[in-house]
Amino acid sequence: MIIRKLFKFENAHIVRNCSTRRCSENLHGHSYKVEVLLESDYLDHGQMVYDFGLTKLYIKELIDSFDHGITLWSGDELEYLEAMKRFSKRWVVLPVSPSAEQFSRVVYQMVERVLACSSMQNGERNVQLHSIIVHETETGYAQGFREDAHNPNMGTIRLEDIHFSEQVRTEWRDPDLWEKLLRRESIVLPKKV
Repeated sequence: MIIRKLFKFENAHIVRNCSTRRCSENLHGHSYKVEVLLESDYLDHGQMVYDFGLTKLYIKELIDSFDHGITLWSGDELEYLEAMKRFSKRWVVLPVSPSAEQFSRVVYQMVERVLACSSMQNGERNVQLHSIIVHETETGYAQGFREDAHNPNMGTIRLEDIHFSEQVRTEWRDPDLWEKLLRRESIVLPKKV
């Protein structure tokens, strides 16, 4: 069975080297919608694949890190990166250009890590990430699957190469969340949310 949870955020970026001049040469923003699709062949004690309330914890928190911020590509010009960080307190640096396709791959790996580190408390079993859909506009989206998220032909994404600004990290429930996920530490999910 597959369940889907929708998250929203506002974000700005430049997608260097794409065909469209407006996108590749200008800072611009989108009202993103991110769909997280989870699947399992079991239901928990509440007869659910994974309680939607649990997605509002670490999954939402990481996706919300992009809200009202700017997403930067580490391969962009140093002068641009420094200027954006200087004038914006909320930023995320990715090892890939922030296209909808790459956002789906990045979010996939982040959610995948949250699930791998989660210690389930309510009988959840075999909960897997099916895919991530990133709507960049009302008419355009990218859907990424596991084979896409880990495909080196699409650019290498290592979670260790994703960096969140101080303001983003201090807004998390646990400011050390990212470091814990990178170390693959267990995250004990609450029995009740």
